[in-house]
Amino acid sequence: MARYKKYSDYERYPQYESVAEKKAKVQKNLNKLKAKTALELNPIVIEGRTISNSWWGKSWCKNLERYSDYSNRIGRGRCYVKNGFVVDLTISEGKIESLVMGSGAKPYKCVINISTLSGSAWKTIKEKIGSKFDSIQVLLAGKFPTDLQDILSSLDYGFFPKPKEIKMDCSCPDWATMCKHIAATLYGVGARLDESPELIFTLRGVDMKELIDKTIKSHTDSLIKRAINIKSSRIMKVEEQSLGKLFNIDFKS
Repeated sequence: MARYKKYSDYERYPQYESVAEKKAKVQKNLNKLKAKTALELNPIVIEGRTISNSWWGKSWCKNLERYSDYSNRIGRGRCYVKNGFVVDLTISEGKIESLVMGSGAKPYKCVINISTLSGSAWKTIKEKIGSKFDSIQVLLAGKFPTDLQDILSSLDYGFFPKPKEIKMDCSCPDWATMCKHIAATLYGVGARLDESPELIFTLRGVDMKELIDKTIKSHTDSLIKRAINIKSSRIMKVEEQSLGKLFNIDFKS
């Protein structure tokens, strides 16, 4: 329960708690939760001052902030996610689920449904990226080429969802559509994409391997037309393995 300071018989206001006090309370309640259940929690842990460091994570957060419907509300969750209040977050096809600690002993459960990417949008992305093998090579070097950024973050067909494609629900008593627990969860996704960028493909219901296969095939066809010698197949294999490592894809399957 939150602590309250009484000013009169009719006025009670939440008593101030420092960030350190809040974090200590969250950790205490989290330890109790772990002791009582067999849950394997997958918390969001922020190292440093920024929520996201990769292009994937930053773009996810930037996409949310560029919509006026969200920009004035999502900031409520920054403090929560930075201070470790998102104690569990999972991403599956079309769904984000989380447990977020509040003022009480039990975490609130958040469920955010995300529309999967339409077939036409996915087809457009594959066609536009399929001819950009050089950009995929730049990606392998640890950088994110501008032309891929523009395609993947397009407002018309890109990977990042619009407000109308996002449905939110939280078990907390806050009547707001986007409470601070939902906001913290959405920012938590940005942090999670730093660790596992392939999860954006999982969330939107598409197969990253399809995109890589098409890019490699387009490049191979181009090499054949230009009569490149047999060594190119070995080069392709090395590049394929590198992409598999980057996005955790098994090209043998």
